Amino acid sequence: MRDLPVSVWTTAQTSPAAQRKGRYVAESTAHPAKMLPAVAAQAIEHYTVPGDLVLDPMCGIGTTLVEAVHAGRRAVGIEYEPHWVDVARANLALAAGAPHDGRVFHGDARQIATLLPPEYLGQAALVVTSPPYGPSTHGQVAVAPGEGVQKYHHRYGNTLDRGNLANIGHHRLLAGFTRILAGLVPYLRPGGHVAITIRPWREHAELIDLPSQILACGLHAGLIPVERCVALLARAGDDDLVPRGSFFQRDFIRKQRDAGLPLHLISHEDLLVFRSSLHGSTGSASATDRQHPRRVLGGRTRHTGNPGSGPGGLETWAA
Repeated sequence: MRDLPVSVWTTAQTSPAAQRKGRYVAESTAHPAKMLPAVAAQAIEHYTVPGDLVLDPMCGIGTTLVEAVHAGRRAVGIEYEPHWVDVARANLALAAGAPHDGRVFHGDARQIATLLPPEYLGQAALVVTSPPYGPSTHGQVAVAPGEGVQKYHHRYGNTLDRGNLANIGHHRLLAGFTRILAGLVPYLRPGGHVAITIRPWREHAELIDLPSQILACGLHAGLIPVERCVALLARAGDDDLVPRGSFFQRDFIRKQRDAGLPLHLISHEDLLVFRSSLHGSTGSASATDRQHPRRVLGGRTRHTGNPGSGPGGLETWAA
């Protein structure tokens, strides 16, 4: 990961609620792990042109699809949970009048070849997606007199549903995500990009370096890493960052500090960018492809230095 070009995206200059206002139905709020619209929009702007096809195999409420159609791109997504399929379709209906329409298919993205019509083979210019992770960092809160703080909308669907990647062990999740990435390759056009947002999270106070693990998943799927981006979850001021952490994130950090652990609020997501072979191969990348990962950036210089030394690179900033 240290050899990849790095850039920082200021994707939280406005709040998540402000980014979604008017574009997403109220039911979208309940999803436990929504992608920031600005992250999807920035990836779409950088790696596609109007008319291109954008795909999200784990589309949730349809953030990638909504931002794509508003940007004049075609969009297609897959979602496992029926409720979120309905919400994603409602969000796309709200975008009626945009230059292009989007489609949402219901099913397990590990079976992508049985879900998407053949017309999409070799067509996707960009995939934007995110694996399920860190349920403790998401959700909503309510405070009732005498009842304290109540947490809700912080889990993915039925926790007993083992077909949902969010409900299986970490190693099985990584294997399943690798399978999804490998299944996407035939749908990418030659040189098409895959942008994956990953937020490190803590389990029993230990930071899980999911970005490095997802990098390995992409390599095993035959994709070529070309760039690592830092998508800020905090507003960038003139000389500091203003955190936008959730109640649960702040509460967790506060409790850990009270216990003597000097943890900080995570204020970014890693965004790993891969591409498919320039020759349209569905197998592993050729040696030539691997030796020249920067040529697909179109000559744009967007480097900000080398990744940080901690797990996942630039891992945290102080709250």
